[in-house]
Amino acid sequence: MKKLRSLQLAAIVFLTVSGGPYGLESLLSYVGSHGALFLLLVVPVLWDIPTLFAVLELNSMMPVAGGYYQWVKRAFGLRVAWYEGWWTWLYTFTDLAIYPVLFVEYLGFFYPAAESFKLPICLSIIWICALVNIRGVVPVGKVSIFLGALVLAPFITLIIYFFSGHSFLTEIPAPSIGHVKLKELGLGLYVVMWNFLGWDNTTTYADEVVRPARSYLFSAGLTFAVVFALYFITTCTALLSGIDPYLLSKEGYPALGEFIGGKWLGGFIAIGGMASGIGLYSSVLLSVSKVPKVMADDGLLPAILNKIHSKFSTPYVSILACSVIISFMVLWTFTHLIIIDVILYGASLFLEFAALIRLRKIASADHRPFRIPLEITGLCLLLAFPVLVYLLAITGALFQPETTFWPVLFALSLLLSAELVWRMKKIIPGL
Repeated sequence: MKKLRSLQLAAIVFLTVSGGPYGLESLLSYVGSHGALFLLLVVPVLWDIPTLFAVLELNSMMPVAGGYYQWVKRAFGLRVAWYEGWWTWLYTFTDLAIYPVLFVEYLGFFYPAAESFKLPICLSIIWICALVNIRGVVPVGKVSIFLGALVLAPFITLIIYFFSGHSFLTEIPAPSIGHVKLKELGLGLYVVMWNFLGWDNTTTYADEVVRPARSYLFSAGLTFAVVFALYFITTCTALLSGIDPYLLSKEGYPALGEFIGGKWLGGFIAIGGMASGIGLYSSVLLSVSKVPKVMADDGLLPAILNKIHSKFSTPYVSILACSVIISFMVLWTFTHLIIIDVILYGASLFLEFAALIRLRKIASADHRPFRIPLEITGLCLLLAFPVLVYLLAITGALFQPETTFWPVLFALSLLLSAELVWRMKKIIPGL
């Protein structure tokens, strides 16, 4: 079997976690320029770095198919692993439904009537990406390198074009959230958290990576540096350009490109947005399609999901099943999807944090090529930061009953469904 190399893995990690700044456009309208810069500086430190370190240690210890599901299973057993797999499956369906919708939005820069054909366009993306994933991890890696370059190039062009005639450090406002209300802060947190999540998704195919511990360390470090710099500098470009934040929120980064450089730059950024939607979808599908397979191996899902393609050695039934479910979800709104997405993802992530601490106790002698240089007390303090950010985001969303209250309640009900389905499986044989 051909395996992913570091550069291919880095491209997939970039498109799984980020896919460029697309999706950040509403941040300035939610929390203003001072608040946007504050969140972009602080949230990655409190939300991403602890998560990234935890994922790297667990993956270096157990670079196996199924990734996070297998870590939680070893730490806590099959029941808690079911929670992890079920929540991650649900969150990823929500996540994947976002990307074809974003593709249509950026296509609208060239063809305003594209919204009228939203459903057939989204379904085409879903099923083309399914076919690419069935062909295996290496084709996805090769496509991801091309798409990653196509996502980065427009923003590098935008930044160079704008700052060739503007000062950077002397003009950016001071980061602050002193005047941001809690409900706006909650929305801002969801936007930034969503644009920085997914580090664990890329571990489900660690057995298909050349020298996984080293490759993941290189790929994750490179991706974090690129994403952090790209988000911050792009946001600075937007606020220093003088564009109306509400126009940016409504029409996206192509409007910023057109505002700064004209139609050609807006079109270039729109093309990058379309590439981002396809790349994110294909990369995340690669991850989620591995989870039903390993859960089926453990008897938690129907056995047919673990069938492997005779030619490409991929879980093709799982890929097709995921694609069917996602096909029914592409009509949801973007704001509601990211709220549900972050809540479900955070819950599954915290099980991984608990697994890290548990495995430090019960498997302390296991080899870890990467180990966080903290003992258990220090780990608990480190991992408390993303938990606090998560709780603050939920609290802020609950203060917006007109827009975000019901998506939060829906997401919380999906979390409770894991226990309900587990109990039903015990009562109904074969479920």
